[in-house]
Amino acid sequence: MMAMGLWNHTSFSDFILLGLFNRSPYDFFLFSLVLLVSFVALISNILLVLTIHADRHLHTPMYFFLSLLSIMDLTIMGTVVPKMMINFLLDHQLISRGGCAAQIFLVVMVGGAECFLLAVMAYDRFVAICHPLRYPVLMKWKTCCLLALASWIGGMADSIVDVAVVFSFPYCGSLEVDHFFCEVPALLRLSCADTSLFEDLIYACCVLMLLLPLGVIVASYARVLTTVIRMPSTEGKQKALTTCSSHLAVVSLYYGGAMFSYMQWSSARTPVRDRATSIFYTILTPMLNPLIYSLRNQEVAKRGLPSVGSLPK
Repeated sequence: MMAMGLWNHTSFSDFILLGLFNRSPYDFFLFSLVLLVSFVALISNILLVLTIHADRHLHTPMYFFLSLLSIMDLTIMGTVVPKMMINFLLDHQLISRGGCAAQIFLVVMVGGAECFLLAVMAYDRFVAICHPLRYPVLMKWKTCCLLALASWIGGMADSIVDVAVVFSFPYCGSLEVDHFFCEVPALLRLSCADTSLFEDLIYACCVLMLLLPLGVIVASYARVLTTVIRMPSTEGKQKALTTCSSHLAVVSLYYGGAMFSYMQWSSARTPVRDRATSIFYTILTPMLNPLIYSLRNQEVAKRGLPSVGSLPK
């Protein structure tokens, strides 16, 4: 009876995305800026993936995980940016229930998978620097693939639950989503049911998915720092720090934005703040990640590629 009542009160018409911009000249300028940033992010990530694939010297666990990070960034951009641009250019703000569910599924899945992948990358650096002789055994090809698969599965499990629960709520009032894509908090504001329990559950889940991988990252780099301090040669210390600096920069960007976006109670969230933080992790971070690693690649090219960490053939 409860399920039937929920079904009867749920409207299956399309949602309306209010978008990021209006249609003033100033908004056209901002839209052009977002378009430029998105183009740079797209090209830089594609080039990074192709470079890693083409250069056999980069067929190492670290660059294998880095190519996956770029693929994840491309996925989240491809999920959000094209729809946002089409809606703005054609002034067509509708999105179907299926399209909305797909956006939530992909964005949540990739976001969770990136959390786990960054932890895997930190563990990779820990093994390479703290246990270099055991590196070929601990980080062989099969292990790398299993760790990558586990990252995707972890993100997918979270996204399946989110989509199933979000679309079990009735939406019997306004269907105007105050966002430029379907994000879970923006949809929950439209529900005519009490979603407070699910919002608290989302908060707890986000804290868990952020803090557990972050704990692995902090523990890994604490051991790395201890090992680096004990290194006798200055050159060895510089190589180790250079190897880890780019990853730490990416971790700081991702977790800084994610914590600001998700580790706050629903009462403190506003549509304006949600849109701002969403721009950060869907557009800006995918642009900055490959640029940070490209700078590091130039440094590696000058110093010579490290021999440790090659994937066994």
